[in-house]
Amino acid sequence: MSAFTKITEKAAAFDRANVDTDQIIPKQFLKRIEKTGFGRFLFYDWRYSPDGEPNPHFELNRPENAGAKILIANENFGCGSSREHAPWALLDYGFKAIIAPSFADIFYQNCLKNGLLPVTLDAEKVAQLLQKAEHENYELTVDLENESISDITGFKAHFSIDPYWKKMLVNGWDEIEITMQLDEYITVYEKAQ
Repeated sequence: MSAFTKITEKAAAFDRANVDTDQIIPKQFLKRIEKTGFGRFLFYDWRYSPDGEPNPHFELNRPENAGAKILIANENFGCGSSREHAPWALLDYGFKAIIAPSFADIFYQNCLKNGLLPVTLDAEKVAQLLQKAEHENYELTVDLENESISDITGFKAHFSIDPYWKKMLVNGWDEIEITMQLDEYITVYEKAQ
């Protein structure tokens, strides 16, 4: 995983509530066995019309949202089934952080385990960000080390994250990498068996 400390990136407004994992990555695209290649299918049923052409009315297809790395959504983002493919698709598309008033628990954990930062802010702050992100080239700074979000207009908000996951993300570690840090102890144990 890549380390996440602080980013300043374009943010896209995605003012939808109860976005479930089947909307994030529809079931027909879950046949891949690697974590890559899912970005092109992200929000597929919304991004494309039935004839396969991009839907010009879909938020992420708007020119002002091209290249956004931060997604600002509404409550209960990532509800539905527990598919880990949802954060894979968001990451593969290019998102590094998602800001919302609430997330489904399993989706939230899956994001952390895969290096995608889910940031929970109160609904009032998210509403302000959604409004700001409607303007072209709106950038946000997400500072994981200081657990803060800010912009150049004076917006500031603080969020909290479990210290374990903060350490994992700041160092770019996944659960296998943290286990491998104990390799010498594992080797000693195995030799003693």
